[in-house]
Amino acid sequence: MRDLRIALLGAGRIGSFHAATLARTDGVGDILIADADPPRAAALAARTGAKALDSPEEAFEAGVDAVVIATATASHADLITRAARAGLPAFCEKPIAVDLPGTARALAEAERAGTLLQIGFQRRFDAGYRAAREALRAGRLGRVHTIRAVTSDPAPPPAEFLPLSGGLFRDCMVHDFDTVRWLTGREVTEVYARGTDAGAPAFREHGDVDTACALLTLDDGTLVSATATRYNGAGYDVRTELCGDRDQWAVGLDARTPLTSAEPTGPGGPEHPWPGFLERFESAYRAELDAFARAVRGALDSPCPGREGLNALLIAEACELSRRENRPVAPAEPAAAAGLG
Repeated sequence: MRDLRIALLGAGRIGSFHAATLARTDGVGDILIADADPPRAAALAARTGAKALDSPEEAFEAGVDAVVIATATASHADLITRAARAGLPAFCEKPIAVDLPGTARALAEAERAGTLLQIGFQRRFDAGYRAAREALRAGRLGRVHTIRAVTSDPAPPPAEFLPLSGGLFRDCMVHDFDTVRWLTGREVTEVYARGTDAGAPAFREHGDVDTACALLTLDDGTLVSATATRYNGAGYDVRTELCGDRDQWAVGLDARTPLTSAEPTGPGGPEHPWPGFLERFESAYRAELDAFARAVRGALDSPCPGREGLNALLIAEACELSRRENRPVAPAEPAAAAGLG
């Protein structure tokens, strides 16, 4: 089978990373890069040996086999729709859309066309998360009664990003919500969430929070605490603890975890803590694009199909509603409000 011809849409930070990854991915040949800023696309193409296009729209007439969408969030749904109507498999960074109706419409387009849609929840491809999932599913932990998830950024994003992000639950903690469902195979039946906005004024100005905590109840009674903050000065920290009646495992606990023990004999802080998500999940990002390329070639089913983006977003929407109204919320509530049944 000939090598794939792939269009990469978006030449920003994550797009640049994906361009370098695609250039080293088995089975990928020609790479075409497009961006709303053509000079930026041209510069990235020159660095990676790819070809630059004048606009993302041009990609759908370039005879490609698939598209990788790494553009600004607001453009995702439209590009997924265009890919579906062109009969092209698509990989898209989360989220699918900025709201539930837009997400549902884009999913419907892909499902109606029967095209592959893979969502970028890269933690599913991380070696630690995969090992923990296998251990849990094999019964090595016994009955899992408690899960603790932590996602902490070392510094806030630029203020101009906040009104476009969807907020801390939808932009950041949605990864934890997807991971919990993927690890356990269980559904979230209820959430109760709180948040604080004591940081930069921009969070309050845009109705967002910089720190949040959510209690999730799974359909088997397992309790999950998920916390996130934009202000973790020690470094980038993503961990998940799975606690069972036989054993407990921690994902993300290694020599670079930005955590200092207070015990006299405990480990001190790391010399080189994780600085950000690209470094922490570098191998996972590479693995997810390799999986996408193999799925396009029919070698496997996508490990993260498009509907998983909707499932995680429903939990995030329930958390946001819970935070605003200070009450427990079932994910079925925002689904019903959006007409999703």
